[in-house]
Amino acid sequence: MKKIFLIIPFLLAIHFVMAQDKEEKEKGFKKENLFTGGSVTVSFFNGSTILGANPIFGYKLADFIDGGAVVNFIYSSQRDYLEFDDKVKQTVYGGGLFTRIYPVNFLFIQGQFEHNFIKLKYKPSSSFYLPYEETVDANSFLVGGGYCQGRNPGSNTFYYVSVLFDVIKNENSPYVNVAVDNISGRKSIRAVPLIRAGVNIGLFEGRNRRR
Repeated sequence: MKKIFLIIPFLLAIHFVMAQDKEEKEKGFKKENLFTGGSVTVSFFNGSTILGANPIFGYKLADFIDGGAVVNFIYSSQRDYLEFDDKVKQTVYGGGLFTRIYPVNFLFIQGQFEHNFIKLKYKPSSSFYLPYEETVDANSFLVGGGYCQGRNPGSNTFYYVSVLFDVIKNENSPYVNVAVDNISGRKSIRAVPLIRAGVNIGLFEGRNRRR
């Protein structure tokens, strides 16, 4: 009988330790919270070509907040820019970090810091203009929000549309429009709305659900 009384507390202690360990693991890193995705841009119109990709990789920190990293690549070209049959090319590449907060299940607020490099190359078609090439870089802080469809509890897979604005408005940013007054020479910098539609793809979700 004494042995039984000694074994019972021992078994209870083991059960308590195992329960605590399981609880800590549940609170820790969960691979099913990882997600990838992003958006793709393709446009051909009136002598202009735009090709772009914005892959993302992130982690669901809580049911109402995501965080992750983004990579940018955008190539654009345009003919008849300053004169007939000339061509201007621009390549933007860089990356950054983002956070999304979901006040409700289908709406989110987003903040995204980026550092991009912008390479511009102009090729004239006559001797009236000179060829031009320049590489600059700029920081951007994009703020805005969006709508998502198909976002359900326990899943990181859904479609989204977002509208973001660069609040830093660096003149070299790819997300601003710079206008110069011909008389005063003053520059006017205006943030251009960045509209993106893409998909979030949860990783390891299928395996986790089958369990």
